Amino acid sequence: MPVKIRLARHGRKRYAYYHIVVADSRAPRDGKFIERIGSYNPNTNPATINLNFDKALTWLSNGAQPTDTARAILSYKGVMMKKHLLDGVKKGAFDEAEAEKRFNAWLSEKEGKIQAKKDGLASAKADADKATLERETKINAERAEALAKQKADLAAEAEAAAKAAAAEAAGEEAPEAEAEGSEEATEEPKAE
Repeated sequence: MPVKIRLARHGRKRYAYYHIVVADSRAPRDGKFIERIGSYNPNTNPATINLNFDKALTWLSNGAQPTDTARAILSYKGVMMKKHLLDGVKKGAFDEAEAEKRFNAWLSEKEGKIQAKKDGLASAKADADKATLERETKINAERAEALAKQKADLAAEAEAAAKAAAAEAAGEEAPEAEAEGSEEATEEPKAE
Protein backbone atom coordinates (compact mmCIF):
# COMPACT_ATOMS: atom_id res chain seq x y z
CA MET A 1 0.00 0.00 0.00
CA PRO A 2 1.60 3.30 -1.09
CA VAL A 3 1.40 5.72 1.84
CA LYS A 4 1.39 9.51 1.43
CA ILE A 5 1.74 12.39 3.85
CA ARG A 6 -0.65 15.02 2.54
CA LEU A 7 -3.13 17.74 3.42
CA ALA A 8 -6.85 17.21 3.98
CA ARG A 9 -8.91 20.36 3.46
CA HIS A 10 -11.32 21.62 6.11
CA GLY A 11 -13.00 24.92 6.87
CA ARG A 12 -15.43 27.10 5.04
CA LYS A 13 -15.30 28.55 1.56
CA ARG A 14 -12.34 30.94 1.06
CA TYR A 15 -11.12 30.24 4.60
CA ALA A 16 -9.56 26.80 4.45
CA TYR A 17 -7.33 25.14 6.99
CA TYR A 18 -5.77 21.73 6.59
CA HIS A 19 -5.07 18.58 8.57
CA ILE A 20 -1.72 16.95 7.86
CA VAL A 21 -2.55 13.27 7.50
CA VAL A 22 -0.92 9.98 6.59
CA ALA A 23 -3.19 8.22 4.10
CA ASP A 24 -3.32 5.60 1.40
CA SER A 25 -2.57 7.38 -1.87
CA ARG A 26 -5.69 5.84 -3.44
CA ALA A 27 -8.03 7.32 -0.78
CA PRO A 28 -9.91 10.57 -1.53
CA ARG A 29 -8.32 13.86 -0.48
CA ASP A 30 -10.68 14.50 2.44
CA GLY A 31 -11.57 10.85 2.94
CA LYS A 32 -10.18 7.94 4.89
CA PHE A 33 -6.74 8.36 6.45
CA ILE A 34 -4.43 6.26 8.59
CA GLU A 35 -3.27 8.87 11.10
CA ARG A 36 -3.50 12.62 11.64
CA ILE A 37 -0.09 14.08 12.51
CA GLY A 38 -0.78 17.81 12.54
CA SER A 39 -2.60 20.85 11.20
CA TYR A 40 -1.79 23.81 8.95
CA ASN A 41 -3.60 27.17 8.94
CA PRO A 42 -2.45 29.48 6.12
CA ASN A 43 -4.91 32.23 7.15
CA THR A 44 -2.60 33.64 9.81
CA ASN A 45 0.60 35.58 9.20
CA PRO A 46 2.97 33.74 9.52
CA ALA A 47 1.05 30.51 8.88
CA THR A 48 0.28 28.38 11.94
CA ILE A 49 1.69 24.86 11.79
CA ASN A 50 1.13 22.27 14.53
CA LEU A 51 3.00 19.05 13.85
CA ASN A 52 3.78 15.92 15.84
CA PHE A 53 7.47 15.88 14.99
CA ASP A 54 8.20 12.30 16.13
CA LYS A 55 5.25 10.73 14.27
CA ALA A 56 6.13 12.62 11.08
CA LEU A 57 9.75 11.47 11.34
CA THR A 58 8.66 7.87 11.98
CA TRP A 59 6.37 7.83 8.95
CA LEU A 60 9.07 9.34 6.74
CA SER A 61 11.57 6.75 7.98
CA ASN A 62 9.06 3.99 7.20
CA GLY A 63 8.78 5.15 3.59
CA ALA A 64 5.79 7.50 3.46
CA GLN A 65 6.09 9.96 0.58
CA PRO A 66 5.05 13.57 1.27
CA THR A 67 3.27 15.65 -1.36
CA ASP A 68 4.96 18.87 -2.48
CA THR A 69 3.10 21.07 0.00
CA ALA A 70 3.50 18.57 2.82
CA ARG A 71 7.23 18.34 2.01
CA ALA A 72 7.51 22.14 2.27
CA ILE A 73 5.75 22.09 5.64
CA LEU A 74 7.90 19.24 6.94
CA SER A 75 11.01 21.03 5.74
CA TYR A 76 9.90 24.25 7.44
CA LYS A 77 9.44 22.45 10.75
CA GLY A 78 12.77 20.58 10.43
CA VAL A 79 11.53 17.02 9.94
CA MET A 80 13.26 16.69 6.57
CA MET A 81 16.51 18.05 8.03
CA LYS A 82 16.36 15.59 10.93
CA LYS A 83 15.71 12.69 8.50
CA HIS A 84 18.64 13.80 6.36
CA LEU A 85 20.94 13.90 9.40
CA LEU A 86 19.74 10.49 10.62
CA ASP A 87 20.42 9.05 7.15
CA GLY A 88 23.97 10.47 7.46
CA VAL A 89 24.36 8.73 10.82
CA LYS A 90 23.18 5.42 9.27
CA LYS A 91 25.75 5.78 6.49
CA GLY A 92 28.49 6.56 9.01
CA ALA A 93 29.27 10.10 7.83
CA PHE A 94 29.13 11.36 11.43
CA ASP A 95 27.93 10.22 14.82
CA GLU A 96 24.56 10.84 16.47
CA ALA A 97 25.89 13.57 18.80
CA GLU A 98 27.17 15.55 15.80
CA ALA A 99 23.80 15.10 14.08
CA GLU A 100 21.97 16.41 17.14
CA LYS A 101 24.37 19.36 17.40
CA ARG A 102 23.83 20.28 13.74
CA PHE A 103 20.07 19.96 14.06
CA ASN A 104 19.95 22.19 17.16
CA ALA A 105 22.08 24.83 15.40
CA TRP A 106 19.75 24.75 12.38
CA LEU A 107 16.68 24.87 14.61
CA SER A 108 17.90 27.88 16.60
CA GLU A 109 18.74 29.74 13.37
CA LYS A 110 15.28 28.93 11.98
CA GLU A 111 13.55 30.11 15.16
CA GLY A 112 15.56 33.35 14.99
CA LYS A 113 14.33 33.96 11.43
CA ILE A 114 10.73 33.25 12.40
CA GLN A 115 10.94 35.59 15.41
CA ALA A 116 12.52 38.30 13.24
CA LYS A 117 9.62 38.00 10.80
CA LYS A 118 7.06 38.24 13.63
CA ASP A 119 8.86 41.28 15.07
CA GLY A 120 9.00 42.88 11.63
CA LEU A 121 5.28 42.34 11.12
CA ALA A 122 4.51 43.76 14.57
CA SER A 123 6.68 46.85 14.01
CA ALA A 124 5.18 47.37 10.53
CA LYS A 125 1.69 47.23 12.02
CA ALA A 126 2.69 49.65 14.79
CA ASP A 127 4.19 52.06 12.21
CA ALA A 128 1.06 51.82 10.06
CA ASP A 129 -1.14 52.52 13.10
CA LYS A 130 1.04 55.49 14.06
CA ALA A 131 0.91 56.91 10.51
CA THR A 132 -2.87 56.47 10.43
CA LEU A 133 -3.21 58.24 13.77
CA GLU A 134 -1.05 61.14 12.58
CA ARG A 135 -3.09 61.42 9.37
CA GLU A 136 -6.34 61.40 11.31
CA THR A 137 -5.02 63.99 13.79
CA LYS A 138 -4.00 66.25 10.89
CA ILE A 139 -7.41 65.86 9.25
CA ASN A 140 -9.18 66.57 12.55
CA ALA A 141 -7.07 69.71 13.06
CA GLU A 142 -7.89 70.90 9.53
CA ARG A 143 -11.59 70.24 10.10
CA ALA A 144 -11.52 72.09 13.43
CA GLU A 145 -9.72 75.03 11.79
CA ALA A 146 -12.24 75.11 8.93
CA LEU A 147 -15.12 74.90 11.39
CA ALA A 148 -13.68 77.73 13.51
CA LYS A 149 -13.22 79.86 10.38
CA GLN A 150 -16.77 79.08 9.30
CA LYS A 151 -18.11 80.04 12.75
CA ALA A 152 -16.07 83.27 12.66
CA ASP A 153 -17.43 84.08 9.20
CA LEU A 154 -20.98 83.38 10.36
CA ALA A 155 -20.45 85.53 13.46
CA ALA A 156 -19.04 88.36 11.30
CA GLU A 157 -21.96 88.07 8.90
CA ALA A 158 -24.43 88.06 11.78
CA GLU A 159 -22.72 91.09 13.31
CA ALA A 160 -22.74 92.90 9.97
CA ALA A 161 -26.39 92.01 9.47
CA ALA A 162 -27.19 93.23 12.98
CA LYS A 163 -25.36 96.52 12.32
CA ALA A 164 -27.10 96.88 8.99
CA ALA A 165 -30.44 96.17 10.61
CA ALA A 166 -29.68 98.62 13.42
CA ALA A 167 -28.56 101.25 10.93
CA GLU A 168 -31.60 100.57 8.80
CA ALA A 169 -33.85 100.76 11.82
CA ALA A 170 -32.16 103.98 12.94
CA GLY A 171 -32.31 105.28 9.36
CA GLU A 172 -36.04 104.51 9.14
CA GLU A 173 -36.78 106.14 12.50
CA ALA A 174 -35.06 109.38 11.53
CA PRO A 175 -36.95 109.87 8.28
CA GLU A 176 -40.18 108.89 9.99
CA ALA A 177 -39.58 111.47 12.69
CA GLU A 178 -38.85 114.07 10.05
CA ALA A 179 -41.85 112.98 8.09
CA GLU A 180 -44.08 113.17 11.17
CA GLY A 181 -42.71 116.61 12.01
CA SER A 182 -43.36 117.83 8.50
CA GLU A 183 -46.88 116.44 8.53
CA GLU A 184 -47.58 118.20 11.81
CA ALA A 185 -46.09 121.32 10.37
CA THR A 186 -48.27 121.05 7.33
CA GLU A 187 -51.35 120.28 9.33
CA GLU A 188 -50.96 123.18 11.73
CA PRO A 189 -51.09 125.85 9.09
CA LYS A 190 -54.27 124.35 7.74
CA ALA A 191 -55.84 124.49 11.11
CA GLU A 192 -55.24 128.21 11.41
